[in-house]
Amino acid sequence: MIRPDDFRAEAEHFLETNTSRRAQARFVWGEGSDRISALEERTPAQELEQLRDAKRWKACEFDAGFGWITGPEQYGGRGLPAEYARLYSDMRSEYQIPNQTPFGIGLGMVAPTILAHAIPAVRDRYLRSLHRGDIVACQLFSEPVAGSDLAGIQTRARRDGDEWSISGQKVWTSGAQYSDIGEIITRTAPDKPRHQGLTMFLVDMEAPGVDVRPLRQITGGASFNEVFFDDVRVHDSHRLGGVDEGWTVALTTLMNERAAIGGGGAGVGSVSITRLVETARHLGLAEDALVRQHIADVFARITIARYTNLRGMAKVRAGQLPGPEMSIGKLALTQNMQRVSALLADLLGPRLVADSGEWGTYSWSEFVLGVPGMRVAGGTDEIMKNIVGERVLGLPREPRSA
Repeated sequence: MIRPDDFRAEAEHFLETNTSRRAQARFVWGEGSDRISALEERTPAQELEQLRDAKRWKACEFDAGFGWITGPEQYGGRGLPAEYARLYSDMRSEYQIPNQTPFGIGLGMVAPTILAHAIPAVRDRYLRSLHRGDIVACQLFSEPVAGSDLAGIQTRARRDGDEWSISGQKVWTSGAQYSDIGEIITRTAPDKPRHQGLTMFLVDMEAPGVDVRPLRQITGGASFNEVFFDDVRVHDSHRLGGVDEGWTVALTTLMNERAAIGGGGAGVGSVSITRLVETARHLGLAEDALVRQHIADVFARITIARYTNLRGMAKVRAGQLPGPEMSIGKLALTQNMQRVSALLADLLGPRLVADSGEWGTYSWSEFVLGVPGMRVAGGTDEIMKNIVGERVLGLPREPRSA
C-alpha cells in the first residue's frame, strides 16, 4: 500500500498539473453578485454546461486514481483506507474544480446501494461508470400521495418472465432531467403489510415509458421533477436485493442520503455568518443587543451541528454504515436554515419582499423561499423527528392510523 506521504505528493502533482489553487475569497459588501439561494437555480443551458464541466473533471480525476479512493479495486476503486480519501478531499478543497453537484445523489446514495445489494454483473456495469462520471444517477422514492412515507408508495412492479413492468409516478426527484439511471422503489406485493412487499430496481431513465417533467418552485427555479412510468420494462438482473425486501435496501439509501445532506450542509448551505453580520451592519443593526444575540445563537447552533456531523461522518469513513443518528444532521440543517430565515425577516423587513435594487437585501428572498424545499428533501422534518425520537432516543412509537 502506498505510504501517506507518497500519496500526498502524488495528489499534489495531479492537482497542480490539472487545475489551479483557489484564491482566498474575502466577502466585501457591495462587490460581486449578491445572489444567494438554498437550492441551485440554473437554466437548462447552464445546467448542461455545468454537467459537461463536471464530467470532464470527474473522468480526469478517476483516471488519475483519485475518483474512488476507498472503493474495491475490482470495480475501479483504489482500495485505500478512508484517511486517504479525507486527505485528498482536504487537498482538493484548496483548488478550483468544476461544481460536482450533479454527482451528489449518484455517488452519495445510489452507488453505495448498488455496491451493497446489486449482483456482481450490475456492479461491474455501473459502479466504475458512476465514479468516473460517465453516467449520472437519481433517486426515485417520493410519491404524490405517500410523500416521505415510503411504506405507502403505490408505484407497482409486476413480474413478466425475466422482466418487470413498472407503472406509477414519483415526485421531487432531483437531477432526473439529466440522469442516465434511477434507483426506484416499487410495490410488488400489494396484499402484504406496508413495509413488506416492496422491491427496489435500477431503471434506465431513457427507457420507453419514462416521462420526466420539471416542477416549478416558488423561487422560480425547477430543481425537482415529477417522473411518470408507463409499463417501463426492467430486467430482473437490475433488481436490488430480494423480491419484496426493498425496505431493507431503501434504508441503505436513506441513511447514506441523510449522511450526504446533513454531513454536507452542517451550516446552512451557502450562507456564512460573515454575510449575516455584514447585512446587520449595512442596516445599522450590528450594535443592537437582540440582533447580536440572535446572530450568536445561529453561529453556536451551526458550530454544534458541524461537530455532530463530523462525528457521524467519521463513523461512515471508518467503514460503518450510516445509522439513524444521521437524521439528526439533516434535521439540524433545516432547523438552522429556518432560524436564519426568521432572523433575516426581522433584519430586512419589507426589503425581503420588495426589490428596491439595494445590494444584499432582496436577494435573500431566494434563500428564504428555498428553505421549505430543503425541509422536504431527504425526508420531511416530521419524519426525521420520529426517527430520532424512536430509533435514537428509544421513545414510544407515535400512534399510527390503521
